[in-house]
Amino acid sequence: MPSALQKNLSSLAAGNELLTTAQLLEAGISDQSITRLVEKGTLVRVRRGIYEHADSPTSEHHDLIQVAKSASRAVVVLVSALRFHEIGTQSPHEVWIQLPAQTRVPKIDWPPIRVIRTRVNELQTAGVEHHQLGGAEVAITTPARTVADCFKHRNKLGIDVCVEALRETLNARKAKIGEISEMGRLLRVGKIMRPYLEAMI
Repeated sequence: MPSALQKNLSSLAAGNELLTTAQLLEAGISDQSITRLVEKGTLVRVRRGIYEHADSPTSEHHDLIQVAKSASRAVVVLVSALRFHEIGTQSPHEVWIQLPAQTRVPKIDWPPIRVIRTRVNELQTAGVEHHQLGGAEVAITTPARTVADCFKHRNKLGIDVCVEALRETLNARKAKIGEISEMGRLLRVGKIMRPYLEAMI
């Protein structure tokens, strides 16, 4: 491998757990070079258009990064957001994401994903933060928004998960009652949440 190509690839891999074809091409690595790198085992093809360098680091958020690289409009929500914020005891076996109602679900062999749909455009941005993880920008709901989401989807999660998330979020001071209440109003679960919030005061 030419030294310039090796230098470009090493530089990319140092800051990115996963690499897209566009990133490789922008770094001056041609399609033919990508094919050769895969054949040599230097690059591992994760799925179409996404590669992993054989020596690149793998963080605890690798699954979230994989999904973000494949679905640019995905927002990490519910159990996966709880896990990211270290709230509660849930350990998801899927990556829970929110997508706009008409957005195509990405074809991802791994990790498994669980999709929540929304027709409300505001919910793609309200209570959503963007985190830089392994060289990728990953949209994740805030602790306050995540708690309100849990109550909105309580039939999927169980009320015990919702109450645990609320209690631990407040105890760890990851969000204030006012912030959670505001998110509850936005998601139209304010009345459902009110008695649980009052019990925490």
